[in-house]
Amino acid sequence: MTDAATSPRIKITYATLRNDNEELHRQFEVGLAEARGLVGSHVRQLVGGAERDGQTTGEKRSPIDGSVVCTYAKGSRQDVQDAIAAARAAYPAWSRRPWQERVALLRKVADLISDRLMVISAVVALEVGKNRLEALGDVEETADLIRWSCDMVEQNDGFDHPMGNLGDASVHTRSVLKPYGVWAIISPFNFPFALSGGPAGGALVAGNTVVYKPSSDTPLTASMLTRVMRDAGIPDGVFNMVLGPGETVGDEIQSNPGVDGILFTGSFEVGFRLYKDFPKAYPKPVIVEMGGKNPAIVTASADLDEAAEGVMRAAFGLSGQKCSANSRVYVERSVYQPFLDRLLEKSRAITVGDPLDRSTWMGPVIDERAIARYTDAVADARRDGTVALGGERLTGPGYDQGNFVAPTIVTDLPTDHRLFRDELFLPITAVAPVDSLDEALELSNATVQGLTAGLYSRDPAEQERFLDGIEAGVVYVNRRAGATTGAWPGVQPFGGWKGSTATGKSGGGFYYVQQFLREQSQTVVGG
Repeated sequence: MTDAATSPRIKITYATLRNDNEELHRQFEVGLAEARGLVGSHVRQLVGGAERDGQTTGEKRSPIDGSVVCTYAKGSRQDVQDAIAAARAAYPAWSRRPWQERVALLRKVADLISDRLMVISAVVALEVGKNRLEALGDVEETADLIRWSCDMVEQNDGFDHPMGNLGDASVHTRSVLKPYGVWAIISPFNFPFALSGGPAGGALVAGNTVVYKPSSDTPLTASMLTRVMRDAGIPDGVFNMVLGPGETVGDEIQSNPGVDGILFTGSFEVGFRLYKDFPKAYPKPVIVEMGGKNPAIVTASADLDEAAEGVMRAAFGLSGQKCSANSRVYVERSVYQPFLDRLLEKSRAITVGDPLDRSTWMGPVIDERAIARYTDAVADARRDGTVALGGERLTGPGYDQGNFVAPTIVTDLPTDHRLFRDELFLPITAVAPVDSLDEALELSNATVQGLTAGLYSRDPAEQERFLDGIEAGVVYVNRRAGATTGAWPGVQPFGGWKGSTATGKSGGGFYYVQQFLREQSQTVVGG
């Protein structure tokens, strides 16, 4: 694998997704050619520094055209047990290593990710169906998440702080944060690099060892992260990867007493069950990030063009397959129709197709199960309301072999309809008129989840009421780049409230890496 360190580095964030940088596209084409050379390869697991096959072999097909991206080893319970044992064996040396050395190694991981940005991003696009810029953002975010965790450890002097004493100069007291041991990282398909490397980097720099289970939809992407860890010099057994389905590999991770902490990103149903069932003999740390049903509110004072642009981007980016996707919109009645007209106009202009093409803005959904959810949701929308835009599976040249659906806007639904309540993970957003900001806030908060939310208003008093009253962990006001999407490490900490999280601590924020640590109070008399 080649690094891109000799080319000028171009930084892509979700707030700067501009498609007019010719050098960026030139570099992406080079990375894409290298990624195509990896197509058809076989991905193996990594246990204790050694690659291994599993009981059987799985096949990953691209949502773009159904072609085989790679085959991969489907691990067994024994593979998971061996990975946990390897992580436990590596833990003493890794945890006792000076934090400065761990920080240096993880920063090297981040730099290698940035150096390999183009080829890794191309692999993400092939496996998941992200467009070029979204894939580039995913990978670059990973590097910045790891750098941020390193910065937090460094700025807090390894979380080793002197405390006061009660007047006896011979008594020395300290507060020290120490790692737990072995952490399991279970990641989703939609941000396969950031939601793998970011959590793994936080756990590792804190002194824990990791057993990583990626989504079965992204084995080749996962192998790229594993390669980076090894090439950066992460010792054998400190980072392990197991592949396979949740009912065997995932279940063994959740039930094995050798796992000291677990981080899961995925659905509310699975995450909440894990939160309740993972600890057995005594409480253990569980970090679960469980999606959202994210509202945007548009008041009569809003810049309607800005609002329509932000809603369109947040509703249909990555085909709505984001936990932060803007899937419901509440619009003050006096501006409802002009806002809707603008939103429809902007959404009709979306280019849907092969995400590897630089002109494409929206790619496919991940699989046939997503297609089935889309079909069911559209049927409900047609029965109970109006499909103002979209509502079809796309067919014809360029579409027939893939999982392509139209961006869909639904109106005339009652505000207690399931399309306003259930997280669909699809390019569908429901729009409803309201009589006031207070009504919009009440509807926005009437959900078990509370991840992201957005407001469009030029009235400072309305902005203050929104910020004081909204029940969500990431909120935006008047953001054209995305009504509810686009957080970046060190800029907007990303995490939820209520049923969107178990901890209330956000990735890329000041309190994230401490979740992988526990406090020890040390008192030494004399010396």
